[in-house]
Amino acid sequence: MPSIRPFLAALLSLTVGLPVFAAGPAVWGEGMMVKVRPGTAARSATEVRLTAARNEFVSFQVALHGGDTGLEGVRAKLPALEGPATLKGPDVTLYREALVTTKQASVAGEPVGAWPDGLVPDTDEIAGETRSAFPFDVPAKEARALWVDVHVPAGAPPGDYVGTVMVEADGGFQRQVTARLTVVDAALPSTSSLSSAFLLWPPHVCRAHTGREDCTPEELQPLLARYQRMALEHRFTLSSLFPRKPWPPEWSGFDATWGPYLEGTAPNRLQGARMTSLEYVGPLDAANLKNFTAHMKAKGWLDRAYVQLGDEPPYGTTFPQVHANGDLVRQAAPGLRTMLTTNSRELRANTLEDQVDVAVPLVNHLDGTEASFRGDQRGTYTDFLKRPGTELWMYQSCMSHGCAYGTNAPENKPGAGWPSYMLDRSAAKARAMEWVTFLQGATGELYYQTVGMLSTAWEDQYRFNGNGDGTLFYPGTPKAIGGKTDVPVASLRLKLIRQGMQDYEWLKAVSDAGDPDYARKVARDLIPAASRVTDDGAAFDAARLKLIQRYEELTATPTPDAGTQQPDAGTQTPTDGGTLPLPEEAAGGPSRGSPGSSSDVAPDAVADAQAGGCTTGGGGTATVAGGLLFAGWALGGMRRQRARVTVPARKK
Repeated sequence: MPSIRPFLAALLSLTVGLPVFAAGPAVWGEGMMVKVRPGTAARSATEVRLTAARNEFVSFQVALHGGDTGLEGVRAKLPALEGPATLKGPDVTLYREALVTTKQASVAGEPVGAWPDGLVPDTDEIAGETRSAFPFDVPAKEARALWVDVHVPAGAPPGDYVGTVMVEADGGFQRQVTARLTVVDAALPSTSSLSSAFLLWPPHVCRAHTGREDCTPEELQPLLARYQRMALEHRFTLSSLFPRKPWPPEWSGFDATWGPYLEGTAPNRLQGARMTSLEYVGPLDAANLKNFTAHMKAKGWLDRAYVQLGDEPPYGTTFPQVHANGDLVRQAAPGLRTMLTTNSRELRANTLEDQVDVAVPLVNHLDGTEASFRGDQRGTYTDFLKRPGTELWMYQSCMSHGCAYGTNAPENKPGAGWPSYMLDRSAAKARAMEWVTFLQGATGELYYQTVGMLSTAWEDQYRFNGNGDGTLFYPGTPKAIGGKTDVPVASLRLKLIRQGMQDYEWLKAVSDAGDPDYARKVARDLIPAASRVTDDGAAFDAARLKLIQRYEELTATPTPDAGTQQPDAGTQTPTDGGTLPLPEEAAGGPSRGSPGSSSDVAPDAVADAQAGGCTTGGGGTATVAGGLLFAGWALGGMRRQRARVTVPARKK
């Protein structure tokens, strides 16, 4: 039998002699629910598909891989999205995703290293100045990403819009990613239906932007106002960013600075957006409380003002001190809401039900895993909420990942765990809090700090055993991002919180339109328990799709009988620049009106979304942010009916 060795030798020689082709750089479209890290593999999607209501933000990413050679001098632009109108200028913003390198994971099992988070704008959304997003380099064998925000103006006509992100680099490198946006015939309110109180300590802003500890109010207040504007554009309120000295403030100056944000007249892409909360930050004494309350009442802001009676008693404040503070407020400032971070057990055990107006338990205590708080605890607040003027809010903290090293919450297993604003957790974790808030019937969200490590945010945010705990902004100094004006810079997590806030509007809209059971089912199918938040970003996009489709079904104009004359759709004249007035509605949680039908949405589209919400679809398309409404089952129905509908606004 002849030997095969000569054949193998010849084959080996041939193999060794074959040329080795280098992997070239790549550019692709990506959804907002994927964190593009340096080790992310290249993909080939050339389109992203998006769906949004009027006055809603929608986001996607353009990812780049350096291949074997890397890319130098990367630049990108998206001039406009063209359709029934042109979306451009301040409504289209590109950002370069900066990396933060973690040295210790927030949760055991998460990789340590570079994570995308800080979003350096091309043209910033506050001062409108060109910044240092471009050009930048992509190292060989590594990935980087751009973030793209599109705001659909309140007056934008529904329909299909298309835009092209053009990416260039040195050496003649050029690629394109096409963005296809469907604007549905609905509108989100500018002021979030979910109240919020995200705290900010002004000295941290002073230090991060000036390097000093002694900013004057004249230096600090314009900068703080820019932070408030950015917060409102992300649909939450910075409730405590007022300088503490002098106190009481000179009210005419206070009103001039903060009145526009409380009245909804300050510049904002969400026109008319107003603060939903305002914290008393002065000394706890009778004279100052009385003065503050009188001014809030005179200006019509008292319904949004509150004072904290303490913090997480008995750890931050003793219960006797909480009682004393409550008595003082009731006597000196009747009508001023009181807030306390506590749970129903402590309220009852310490006879605080009559002194607290807004109870704010941890998410871990409202739908928990510990023996004392296992399962849904919403029913334990029923008696408390019977008293007029009471509210249930909720908050997350380092308890969700473990406040000290070695105390990581046992629920944080792969694919599960609590909502989290840590930068080294999945995008889904950062988007989940508002879904849980809806499920628990809470009407507000508190977060203890947003600028805790602002001074070192670009390099290090490790605090309370978490990367990013209490830090949601970056300092946009000219040294850090170019330009001339100091501005706040958004984190990627801020965009995901905004998406969660917008998801809450869709949940509430479906409930208010007559099918709260369906809204709850969609939310519960997505998040079986607060400690079991999936890391599957596509599942969030699919759930949002279901809500939009159900809302369209509930609000569709009935098809007229044959022979009935139907007005031409083109002759309709909407008011207020193309969007009908938003109906006024009482503030609060989801409607508990009569449930309507809970029929399923189109199964093929939902199955596609669940299977690939942010993955490459046929023809190299990335379906993102609910883009499967491009399917004929949705758009066909909407175009036939073209009902002009509006997500209800929050009453003020």
